[in-house]
Amino acid sequence: MYPNEQGKRFDFDYYITKHGALVKQRLEPAGLVRLEADKAVDATSPFIAIGHLYFNSLEDFHNGFFPHAAEFGEDLPNFTDIAPQLQVSEITA
Repeated sequence: MYPNEQGKRFDFDYYITKHGALVKQRLEPAGLVRLEADKAVDATSPFIAIGHLYFNSLEDFHNGFFPHAAEFGEDLPNFTDIAPQLQVSEITA
């Protein structure tokens, strides 16, 4: 999740085409089921963008995401100067 901070930069085109491709390439072998991206449509939204990574289990997420977290972080300056926030959730309905 990328907070909507005044004066910060976020390149949606790069985020979807390049960063999304990197994430899919690294995480699909580990069990990534689906990748989605939300883009805020209102300037008052608390987050400018939210990436959703879907896995069948928390174990798949941990085994897939954390070994590549540094690489994902190194790619951040290519599309944003916003520090992302991570939340792991379970879909309940």
